[in-house]
Amino acid sequence: MPGLIVPPFDEEPWPTLGPQVVDLIEDGATFGPGDLRGEPAVVDDEKRALIYRAYEIFPRGHPKEGRRRFKEVDISLRKGTAKTELAAWVAWAELHPEGPVRFDGWDADGEPVGRPVRDPYIPMVAYTEEQTEELAYAALKVMCEEGDHAYLFDAALERITRVDGSGKAVALAAAPDSRDGARTTFQHFDESHRMKTARLLLAHQTMMANIPKRPIADPWSLSTTTAGVPGEGSVAETEKQMAEDIAAGKAKNPQFFFFHREAGKQHDLETEDGLRAAIVEASGPAVAAWSDIDSIAALYTKPSTDKAYFERVWLNRWVASSRQVFNPVRWAKELARPGMIPDDEPIVVGFDGARWRDACGFIGTHIETGLQMPLASWENDALTDDWEVTDEQVDGALAEIMKRWSVFLVYADPPRFEANVAKWSGNYGEKKVVEWYTNRPRQIGQAMRAYKTAQTTGEVTNNGDERFARHISNARKGDLNVLDDDDTPLWTIYKERPDSPLFIDLAMAGCISWQARLDALAKGGWQKKQRRKVIAMG
Repeated sequence: MPGLIVPPFDEEPWPTLGPQVVDLIEDGATFGPGDLRGEPAVVDDEKRALIYRAYEIFPRGHPKEGRRRFKEVDISLRKGTAKTELAAWVAWAELHPEGPVRFDGWDADGEPVGRPVRDPYIPMVAYTEEQTEELAYAALKVMCEEGDHAYLFDAALERITRVDGSGKAVALAAAPDSRDGARTTFQHFDESHRMKTARLLLAHQTMMANIPKRPIADPWSLSTTTAGVPGEGSVAETEKQMAEDIAAGKAKNPQFFFFHREAGKQHDLETEDGLRAAIVEASGPAVAAWSDIDSIAALYTKPSTDKAYFERVWLNRWVASSRQVFNPVRWAKELARPGMIPDDEPIVVGFDGARWRDACGFIGTHIETGLQMPLASWENDALTDDWEVTDEQVDGALAEIMKRWSVFLVYADPPRFEANVAKWSGNYGEKKVVEWYTNRPRQIGQAMRAYKTAQTTGEVTNNGDERFARHISNARKGDLNVLDDDDTPLWTIYKERPDSPLFIDLAMAGCISWQARLDALAKGGWQKKQRRKVIAMG
């Protein structure tokens, strides 16, 4: 199976509560919204194996006898494989007043016996508030309202409880309330490849930190996702990296189980047989048996199809977006040179950003080596309407930059900071601080082309700053409808949509800073002056 399983399945199976959990699901759960809504749940072989694995426990005689083997379970499957139902079925069993989901001893045959969780608290997190009613929580709500065991539940739009009022599952688009955070017994993250904003990343971090807080309940976490865009720094990408590091022997986490199925690279997608084989392989035998492979394949052949998107959602491959300007993997792995530009070194600086709403920052470039790094930056992490970058912040930051390094040029995009840029020019010299508008099509188009070329050739490097890398990854290509002198179409960068929380301001500042370096190299005179040595004659 192309993909990754960490840890691999064991030759000698661990004890598991999985069979009892699956029996309960098939006895009383249903399918969620869709063509099979309300029909009795049927757990296919692959999902059965995943549930068995998720509910493995330590064997008799072990110091952790009966405790869960895995505290974090991450499952990555292509679109249309009913992974939403899988997550909802597990949540349903965890909430069920008779769910055999925690160890309660051994039977006469030496098999583990399960019991329900006392007073469960189950946050189910979606990437936007609008999606909380459309993903796994919505499927759980249907199961609790329409299944044979519906009489055991009280289901509402934002919370589902047992009929006796004990325990609840809640739909969330952020971290749980501070009063509830320590009560988590099971939690689910839906489509974690979309969890890439600072707010959602913090929510995930906070919620994972809650898992150890209720040890008697033996809590755990489940993520389900489809492949995302590399370099965006999503929760799913972080989990994938952890799994790869464990598989390579670079890290250890015995409480972590990761399952990712994708189409192998050996398939030629431009042939009918190769395309079908790739879809079947990404589906797995159980899902392929009932999927409409022909209709999925037909999507790929349409002229309007974004083939990179198709690979991500239908083949479950981590491939860059077709609109992604810069290669985020190359930037973060091949071009990263952890460290800092030494003090007093000649640098140039690019400044860009928004005073309100988004982000803002100064990017420095070491003139001699081409190393780039953020010198100061601000980001509206909480996405609040009253966020603002103040005069004191930007003025103070540039003053510190001027003191610390030998600044040869500052290119600053003035909008919303016109007075500041004018003041900088007056303080430091109009030849040193230059207004550099990014809304000039030919100039920004040529600068962007040079910046991308420098990344391709490796002339530009970076210090590995995570926020800078995220902005580089977020940048999307937008045509300028302007041709260069050699009839080459020019372009610039934009956010994926105007109201997107995925900021690009540091990428724009990086481009401006790189252009300043090119101009400094052409102009000359930036080199550090050698100090004269005075020799005293005795």
